[in-house]
Amino acid sequence: MNRKMFGVLCLLLLSLMTKGCAGRPPETEQPLRYEEELGDFSEYIVVGFSQVGSESDWRMASTNSFKNTFTEEKGYYLLFEDAQQKQENQLKSIRNFILQEVDYIILDPIVETGWEAVLQEARDAEIPVILADRSVKVEDEELYTCWVGSDFEKEGRMAGEWLASYLEKQNRSDEEICIVTLQGTPGSTAQIGRTEGFASVLEEHPNWEMLEYQSGDFTQAKGQEVMERFLESYEQIDVVVSENDNMAFGAIDAIRGAGKTCGPDGDIILLSFDASRAALNAMLEGKINADFECNPILAPKVEEVIQKLEADETIEKRQYTEERYFDTSMNLKEILKERTY
Repeated sequence: MNRKMFGVLCLLLLSLMTKGCAGRPPETEQPLRYEEELGDFSEYIVVGFSQVGSESDWRMASTNSFKNTFTEEKGYYLLFEDAQQKQENQLKSIRNFILQEVDYIILDPIVETGWEAVLQEARDAEIPVILADRSVKVEDEELYTCWVGSDFEKEGRMAGEWLASYLEKQNRSDEEICIVTLQGTPGSTAQIGRTEGFASVLEEHPNWEMLEYQSGDFTQAKGQEVMERFLESYEQIDVVVSENDNMAFGAIDAIRGAGKTCGPDGDIILLSFDASRAALNAMLEGKINADFECNPILAPKVEEVIQKLEADETIEKRQYTEERYFDTSMNLKEILKERTY
């Protein structure tokens, strides 16, 4: 048995032991026959993927993208770890991947800082690390191979520019506009980029007032909780900026619970990010004004990077996905027919 096969089998056995410790009855586990079911790992490109968690519809679509791309049929064996939104879990996963001598590590980092040591360990082990979705802040960018994802700051600017155009069409350009923001996980690349991008447009409009920023941690429950607090604290809220769709759904529930409405015909303008199918349906129902796309289907581009590395080809350090925005002026029914997430 070669070292790679031994390492992966160890990780699988560790995973099974962990599941048993979590309280799942041992008798419900199906025995794994490695020779018949898993084959010889030397025939595969073994990829370790540390995912943020499963906190949103966007995240689940992202996870499915990787699972559907890195399949045994295509010559890969994927080791997937859900970090449950805890950086310490990701650090542990990466170190396990290094011990198992995987061929590539894919990391969607929960926050941007605190990665130097573990990335250096991967570099010392000569394992390429590809960042997907979120990014990291390190002094030496050679610690990772490349990053694939969205231009979050551009998304934030796009939202601000859309709002300026919308208010002009509503003859409200000179009004005092009171805004609150439901931020994502503090320190995450999406939170930082969307906040800064929108703020750059905010500075151009002295009549716009940002009443408060609060983190809803990208979850619907926390988004509702924070929105309820906003509604209790401020008599006038004209615009809610929600840094992802799940928090926007929570905000909608809170707004309705307070006897108010949102959307094109509502009391409050609601802007969101991600543009999931559920959010576009909510827009179709008149609950959201505009949604700014964050494409979760990153795995095909990551696979393209891996294939180029396998062929010793040069790759670009930063690779952006194509994205757009949606609002209620568009033919949302037709757009929904084409959406895959």
